[in-house]
Formats: sequence, C-alpha cells, structure tokens
Amino acid sequence: MPATVPATVPATIFVLNGPNLNLLGTREPEIYGDETLDDIAGQLEDRARELDLTIDMRQSNHEGHLVDWIQEAQARGAKAVILNAGAFTHTSVAVHDAIKGVKTPVIEVHLSNPHARESFRHVSLVGQAAKGTIAGFGALSYLLALEAVARF
Repeated sequence: MPATVPATVPATIFVLNGPNLNLLGTREPEIYGDETLDDIAGQLEDRARELDLTIDMRQSNHEGHLVDWIQEAQARGAKAVILNAGAFTHTSVAVHDAIKGVKTPVIEVHLSNPHARESFRHVSLVGQAAKGTIAGFGALSYLLALEAVARF
C-alpha cells in the first residue's frame, strides 16, 4: 500500500490594522482611497490562495490589541505579519517593542506616503523595528507586502 503524502497546510500571514482603518472607503478618500478594509481583505485572500498562503486579517483601534496580535503571530507560527499601525506608527513604543520582541518578520504598510504628508508622520517607530516598509500605493501596498512575504 503506497504511503500517503500529507497535504501541506498553507502558511498564515497576519494582516494587522490599527486605528481608524475601519473607516476606509469613507475617511478622507482623497488620501486613503475609496476601497474598504473588506475590499482589501478580499484582494489579499484571493492572492494568498494563489500563493498557497492563508490570511488572518484583523483591525483594532486599541494599541494593546496590536501588541497582543504581534506576539500571537509568533506563538502560532505565522510566516509573517503585514502591519498598518495607522497613527500608532508614529507614537507607539509598545508596538515597536512588540515587533523587536518577536522573530516573526513584520512588514510595515501604508496606503499613503507618510513622507509626503505632515512632518509628524515622517518618523515611524514601527518602521524602525520592521523588516521593511511599503507605502504610497493605496490598497496595492498590502498586495506588494504579501508578494514580498511569499518569498521569505
């Protein structure tokens, strides 16, 4: 009787979204576009299937949730984290330290280009800890990050 080969389990990518990203599609569409977070999730899930990956997409307006989820990503053996920390990008030492505290690679993403905006957005505490940053391409920023982590 031939041995059966176990089916591979797709690697999981956590996609974490911070404050106000639940308002995508209606909040300042001239900056953030008119696609909703659900639209972006659908695009990521479609592409992830093609790459034999699984997406675990989450959003919270609370800093501690992002910290917990970054740590959970490592505990669950996630391949990577794609993180749009929203305003916490520029203010959260806690999120910075959570990224530094795990071995799971974190890719920072932004819909807009923070460097082309207000000066307070030019410093990224998240980016200082992340493996890399993709910014300024709207919803495509998330897909570009997914393409990057698929090659890890």
